[in-house]
Amino acid sequence: MPKGYLAIVLHAHLPFVRHPEHEDFLEEDWLFEAITETYIPLIRVFDSLVRDNIDFRLTLSVSPTLMSMFMDSHLQEKYIRHINKLIELSAREIERTKWEPSFNKLARMYHDDFLEARRIFTDVYKKDLNIAFRKFQDLGRLEVITCGATHGYFPLMDVHRKASVRTQVKVAADLYEKVYGRRPLGMWLPECGYNPGDEEILKEQGIKYFFVDTHGILFGNPRPRFGVFNPYLCRNGTAVFGRDMESSKAVWSAKEGYPGDYNYREFYRDIGFDLDYEYIKPYINPDGVRINTGIKYYKITGETNHKEPYDPDRAREKCAEHAGNFMFNRQKQVEFLSGQLGGRLPILVSPYDAELYGHWWFEGPKWLDFLIRKIKYDQDTIAMATPGDYLKLYKKFQVLEPAFSSWGWKGYSEVWLEGSNDWTYRHVHKMTERMVDAANTHKNASGLLRRALNQMARELLLAQSSDWAFIMKTGSHVPYAVERLREHAGHFNELYQEVKENSLDEAYIKECEYKFDLFPDIDYSVYAV
Repeated sequence: MPKGYLAIVLHAHLPFVRHPEHEDFLEEDWLFEAITETYIPLIRVFDSLVRDNIDFRLTLSVSPTLMSMFMDSHLQEKYIRHINKLIELSAREIERTKWEPSFNKLARMYHDDFLEARRIFTDVYKKDLNIAFRKFQDLGRLEVITCGATHGYFPLMDVHRKASVRTQVKVAADLYEKVYGRRPLGMWLPECGYNPGDEEILKEQGIKYFFVDTHGILFGNPRPRFGVFNPYLCRNGTAVFGRDMESSKAVWSAKEGYPGDYNYREFYRDIGFDLDYEYIKPYINPDGVRINTGIKYYKITGETNHKEPYDPDRAREKCAEHAGNFMFNRQKQVEFLSGQLGGRLPILVSPYDAELYGHWWFEGPKWLDFLIRKIKYDQDTIAMATPGDYLKLYKKFQVLEPAFSSWGWKGYSEVWLEGSNDWTYRHVHKMTERMVDAANTHKNASGLLRRALNQMARELLLAQSSDWAFIMKTGSHVPYAVERLREHAGHFNELYQEVKENSLDEAYIKECEYKFDLFPDIDYSVYAV
């Protein structure tokens, strides 16, 4: 019998980026990099654990935009072209580095990894990674949950708030059910953004639990008896879990956590920038812009420009060491908490962006593999569990109203509402106002009118994505984020005028549907109030 539980939660999300009008598009690489460097490495870990008959329990949030991109045949074919180019480049690198043993070993490693990624993507999971995650869910290893439809930030949906949040939640839950064969048990609130009362909308769609950041629990009302080491029930019965800062920081922090170890791979040294331009040109952006290829030959080494070659064997040793350290600290944490929760066993909720594992922290999937195996064989103090597992242990939980909160800088929405991005909200709010008006005016639309209204709903949802505000705040890819917001607003307003004036242009509607074709079963009437 364990003394407590560890719930590792991975949030897999990318904004919906699909450009069929271009043969190659820079921002589509976000998806391709994540498939190669995060999702397939995680799938490889899960498959190896299943193969070795090692029971494990993890929670994975797959956002509806990511789910949609996994299923998109256009993006699937583009990914195959992408991975084929990497296979070709890594083969050339094996030849180029044949007199440099340390680099040649790495070139061979990357070549093998790229070949395996293509095999898993095309042969094993038939180009749709939803198939992989559903398999692990059906095997009882993963608890796959959902997120807001387009990762819209709930606390800043001020105009027709209930209609906006309800649509984000319902569209997400409906798509999840279509792809994963059941209603989602839990939901990752985008950016952990919680506004009191939103749990009512979650309950309408059958959501049993959600997450908030630490202070969302600690500043809740009344005072939480068990800190963040136990879930609570909102007044409507929906459960809420809070983030454990200690376990999260050990992995999350690049400076204080494991990813900053000098033996791990350096993310910021890539041959896309290091090698001769004419050599690398066929494998980077068609406009000639240098980009990351994913082939990186150096370790972090330290805060110096003189980087030493990466040693994967030494990094693997460090992974095992850090997994053991993490497990030891969680054991001590649980032992300290044991007996302090009124007879209940504590649960440590450790949430992370999935893309940390493999993309930003190359060794992350290996670390997770070691951790799961060590928890299985090297101790009996803690057990892995999902939030759904833990809610079955007890019949009663303290009732609590969580506090308004988010994660990110300062914890109260500042990342998504400050000088660089505050201008966006007046446009999105006006679109919401018009969407509700159109849905109420045309409650039983059919034919071309229904298609126009459904496409308006898609454009509004995409405009609400928190990713655009985040990009504007961080200063990376800002022109793209601004252009996307303007494009969705432009499409929406043109369609709104056509609907209002009863002058529908089927060619224009078809053009919008072709470019932004997610959520095929969307029903605009969800906006009616």
